[in-house]
Amino acid sequence: MAASTDGLVPITRPFLASYYDKYVFSPLSDSVTHLSGQLHSNSQLLQNHTPLSQGEISLLHEAENQPPHKIDENMWKNREHMEEILFLLEKSHWPIEIQQQSTSEEAELACVLGKLKDKVENTLKILESFQTKNSESIFNTVMTYMPQDFRGTLIRQQKERSERNKQAAFDALVQSGASIHDRYALLWNQQMERRNQLAQLGSATGVYKTLVKYLVGVPQVLLDFIKQLNDDQGPMEEQRQRYGPPLYSLTKMVLFIRLFLSLSWRRYEAIKLQKDQISILEEAVGIYTSELERFLKFIGVVFTNSPFFITAEEAGAIEAGKIDDYKEIIIPSGKTYEVLLDVESINSYIAWDFSIVQGKMNMDIGFSLEHTSSSGAKTLMLPYRRYECDQGNFCTCLVGKYKLVWDNTYSTFFKKVLRFKVDCIPPVVEPLTSVTEEQNAGL
Repeated sequence: MAASTDGLVPITRPFLASYYDKYVFSPLSDSVTHLSGQLHSNSQLLQNHTPLSQGEISLLHEAENQPPHKIDENMWKNREHMEEILFLLEKSHWPIEIQQQSTSEEAELACVLGKLKDKVENTLKILESFQTKNSESIFNTVMTYMPQDFRGTLIRQQKERSERNKQAAFDALVQSGASIHDRYALLWNQQMERRNQLAQLGSATGVYKTLVKYLVGVPQVLLDFIKQLNDDQGPMEEQRQRYGPPLYSLTKMVLFIRLFLSLSWRRYEAIKLQKDQISILEEAVGIYTSELERFLKFIGVVFTNSPFFITAEEAGAIEAGKIDDYKEIIIPSGKTYEVLLDVESINSYIAWDFSIVQGKMNMDIGFSLEHTSSSGAKTLMLPYRRYECDQGNFCTCLVGKYKLVWDNTYSTFFKKVLRFKVDCIPPVVEPLTSVTEEQNAGL
């Protein structure tokens, strides 16, 4: 029996923003930017020696421009450039001098290149496995909402047939002697074609929509999901903005590694690699592979736990929270949290609404309001009291700074999660009525 979609709606961008708040990616090592810059500088020195070929110009242009603003496309880009690097690190593609290892320095370099090849090869396998598992996970999740009868079987058979056709097209391209770039361009085009087909399926209308919904058994919520999922400002834009930048930086880094190797091999007879350049290359490959593997491990957890659908109530609650500008903060045991407001006129209203949404034992918090004058004198405006929640306001009788204080100092062991909203509402000023208006009113 298919999983029920009753009461479910597709994930929304506000929901993903709330969900991603729980998954914060630790920044990339500063070495990513530093080593990318060094590789770029060394590449520029090589460019000055010999004019660039057309292929090198294209590679340089790609390296110096921003990567595409898509996480999945950057995954393919990293795979492509790692394969290009592995091609350059094959012994048969080394400069002749390194292949012959006629000097101790070149023998040492050959040993380094072999180790770099192993590192890149291992990371490439991890990325390939990540993409395969992620694709299978998405398909299997979708299938849980499809009819568990002959229609579901037909869909699986159709997917297998489609995969065989894609593989046949890819194999034919390889046999024709296509470049690594051409092979990856085909893979990405196949993915985009599939994505466009899904978007068209989600946008189906009329008789075709009826056929899709009832004969094939695709739930309406799934049609809505695939229609808007990858829109430029759709739910996935939140993912691109949160997790795209570190991946984009790694895409640029792998490009600079490839560019430096390409330029070095073509000019090796005239310009031998220096020890410091070899050291930079070795460190760059090490940082790139370790940071990409860390990113894949992190994003794999994010993808695995992210739902496709949420209840309408969840979506509404997230939207309401976004509109109402409520905040949630953690107040550790033995600590206070303060909000400071500058009030410029009397008869303003300080309004608050707060509640304890998580805590142990004592599900309350101390709360008070105090005023600080321009001379620094402090006056307690509302006395300290412990609340589980409170909604209230205070009409100001003095200008100056007002401090709202939530106090958890009485708790020795337990933190509190406070959800709150604070507003300062200026006094309403009645418009002055002119003498003429008053006279007319008297008439």
